[in-house]
Amino acid sequence: MVNITCPRIVIAGTKSGVGKTSLSLGIARAFARRGVKVQTFKVGPDFLDPTHLTRASGRPCYNLDTWMMGREYALGLFARATADADLAIVEGVMGLFDGYDPESSRGSTAEMADFLRAPLLLVVNAHGMARSVAALVKGYAEFEKGADLAGVIINQCGSEKHGAQLAASLRGALLPPVVGALPRGGLPSLPSRHLGLVAADDTLPGDGRLDALADAVEKHLSLEQMLRISRSAPSLAVPDPITSGPKDPVRLGIAKDEAFHFYYQDLFDALAEQGCETVFFSPLHEGRLPDRLDGLYIGGGYPEEYGAALSENQAMKDAIRTFARDRRPVYGECGGLMYLSEGVITEGRSYPLTGLLPVWTRMLGRRKTLGYQEVALSGDTLLGVAGTQLRGHEFHYSDMESDPAGRDGWETVYRVKRPLGDERPPEGYCRDEILASYIHLHLASRPGSITHFLNRCRRRR
Repeated sequence: MVNITCPRIVIAGTKSGVGKTSLSLGIARAFARRGVKVQTFKVGPDFLDPTHLTRASGRPCYNLDTWMMGREYALGLFARATADADLAIVEGVMGLFDGYDPESSRGSTAEMADFLRAPLLLVVNAHGMARSVAALVKGYAEFEKGADLAGVIINQCGSEKHGAQLAASLRGALLPPVVGALPRGGLPSLPSRHLGLVAADDTLPGDGRLDALADAVEKHLSLEQMLRISRSAPSLAVPDPITSGPKDPVRLGIAKDEAFHFYYQDLFDALAEQGCETVFFSPLHEGRLPDRLDGLYIGGGYPEEYGAALSENQAMKDAIRTFARDRRPVYGECGGLMYLSEGVITEGRSYPLTGLLPVWTRMLGRRKTLGYQEVALSGDTLLGVAGTQLRGHEFHYSDMESDPAGRDGWETVYRVKRPLGDERPPEGYCRDEILASYIHLHLASRPGSITHFLNRCRRRR
């Protein structure tokens, strides 16, 4: 067993949009500026907030998701990532009790905080509220056992006097204390796209926004009080992580640039543990693949935002087509599926892409799919043999114009259902050594699938 001893807090919200991301960034940055080794985490299947949290703390941010990765894996990941940290800051998802089950807190911030034995700071948007804030906080504090609500951050106060009155209301009701109150407009805004925040690398050429958030936190919140709360978290024993020994190295090319950057940080850790050298390349900016690659992994992102540039990079498209036609493994996920398709249609324009998957994709005016997905493989694929179980998440605004299954040897190899059991149409498009899907799988918590994939790469050299 390994003991988690790192001081820790979870920043939760009463709902989405109350400011917990901005506050998590500002708090992480403020502590990091003081020389504290801050390890950040994000609850849920989010690819964008972690890029900002990484920038704010100076350390890679990790996702924690009990449905996709399971409790034991999540705790082991937390233990590994915080081994040399002074403070762990966990940003929640949606409202405190919002998960995938309407009748329980499964998959929620509250469940993760309970697993971590971590005290919670609840962010409340108090615009238009007075003593009613006490009723709201009381409900969150007492709704469910296991949620250790240790403090409240009030956002969107009308004035300093308003903040003091709200704090007095909580004191009078014997509720957790206010650790800070921010005035209306007190937090700088962060730019966003249809899937959430724009990635940090795209929007923060310098650290001005992060420092402005930290300045607001320093001015209106008590870092000392938060630190005391974080130190109240008890020691927590978790199972020793299982690691793999060194194996015959594999060179895996991973698409990573402005168009493709939706990856979980622990994927890279898990690949390295199994003898994989990850080599990043850019379908946007480079005209050839890196040398001596054994496989390709093209993750999600925003290929539609860069459709013209991706389409015009004929040399890279030719290189990927040649790689795939040599029957070397190619895995494309969500945006990666779009890049492997005939092309993308967006805003009335068509951008031809690699053409390996015989179907066009089209951007829609509204979200197509959002939610967790459970996958059972129906055949031998890059990620495992028939019957292998995988879990992931789907979130996209595009769709295929038709079903490619049955064309040119393509078949579906995913049987898909949602967490509460309802079946979905088959997915996962496979031919030869190509696998493409809209589902973002959490592969690090399924080391057998990574082993299978890397072995396929070794065999196809």
